Amino acid sequence: MEKKGYKPNVITYGTMINSLCKIGETAVAIELLRKLEEEKVEFNVALYNTIIDSLCKDRSVTEALNFLSEMMSKGIQPNVITYTFLIQGLCNFGRWKEATSLFKEMEQRKMPNVHTFSILVDTLCKEGMLTEAKEVFDVMIQKGIEPNLVSYNSLIDGYCMQNKIDDVVKAFDMMIERGCLPDVFSYNTLINGYCKNKRIDEAMRLFQEMSNKGVIPDVVAYNTLIGGFCRVERPQAALEFFDKMQARGQHPDLQTYGILLDGLCKNKHLDEAMTLFQEMEDNKLHPNIVIYSILIDGLFIVGKLTTVRELFYSLPTKGLQPNVRTYTIMIKGLCQEGLIDEASELLEKMDENGCSPNDRTYNRIIQGLLQHNETSKAMKYLQIMVDKGFSANATTVAMLFDLLSSNQVDNNIQEFFWKFV
Repeated sequence: MEKKGYKPNVITYGTMINSLCKIGETAVAIELLRKLEEEKVEFNVALYNTIIDSLCKDRSVTEALNFLSEMMSKGIQPNVITYTFLIQGLCNFGRWKEATSLFKEMEQRKMPNVHTFSILVDTLCKEGMLTEAKEVFDVMIQKGIEPNLVSYNSLIDGYCMQNKIDDVVKAFDMMIERGCLPDVFSYNTLINGYCKNKRIDEAMRLFQEMSNKGVIPDVVAYNTLIGGFCRVERPQAALEFFDKMQARGQHPDLQTYGILLDGLCKNKHLDEAMTLFQEMEDNKLHPNIVIYSILIDGLFIVGKLTTVRELFYSLPTKGLQPNVRTYTIMIKGLCQEGLIDEASELLEKMDENGCSPNDRTYNRIIQGLLQHNETSKAMKYLQIMVDKGFSANATTVAMLFDLLSSNQVDNNIQEFFWKFV
């Protein structure tokens, strides 16, 4: 271009830098920027914004902050887009303190918009800092900036994650009062909150309201309510809702089957669980290891030991390998059946098969051994567990304490166990 006598201007260079950043060539874009500096080309804020955005997306947030300092030292003032890119970048990597500091700087310049506020509210909620998130949310309203759907959903989700159901309801109601229409995520979050608190009737009322207002329930809404019915020990209602889901044209996914199967098994409705399992296979929804683990657990609950063994040892023929949860369920079940030696052998085999036991696995085997007075073996696994950085859980500690209080073990064993109580 230059050879033909054309001298590119800042807009042309901006287009080139933007194109390089879009294809992930941020380093080349920065090289071009440095070349332009040498040629005394005057930069504008848009040029820096492109580089800063690309660096943030490349996880180079510190370098992006350096570019902010550089542009300001050259008298180029950042705009709302610059700050928004940086705050989003910092938030994406959990650097919320720096994001908050940058936001305050932005506030002093009277620059934040609803998007910037929403990013910060969302990050603070994800960090569990709900008081701070609500303060930012309130400041937004005080400044005459109306929260949008993202702002409300972040707050609603944050409250739900901490099981503050009353605050979830308040935020949801405020959203409607201020004219922001809830979407499927908003409804799903509140439905989930109600279900977690076993308020299934209110969850169903909200589900009906959602449908009446033209918000089409998705698979998440149905899954949540199916799980809610199972949680309050209403497996029959869960099955009916599962049928209603399909009648309305919503196809169940693997998670739907897993939730319903788990609820049926835990409520000892094994016949229905086996029918559902067969339906999965008929519908070409190949059960994964999570589904098989749920079924194995359910079979243990009703004492179907022979079927459990057949199912567990047939997993490799189905192209599946037991995971740590599957092994832990097996070990727990075998211990409950009094088959301590088989449980211990399975634990050793688990390690040999490249599936490392976790804290739950060790706690389960230790509890089983203690229940059957196998104190020496329990000592062995307790030491292994601690050496691997795991801790005894409340149930294991309580069992150890009961054993020590009973004076049924010799002094050496007592001295060993007291270290863990």
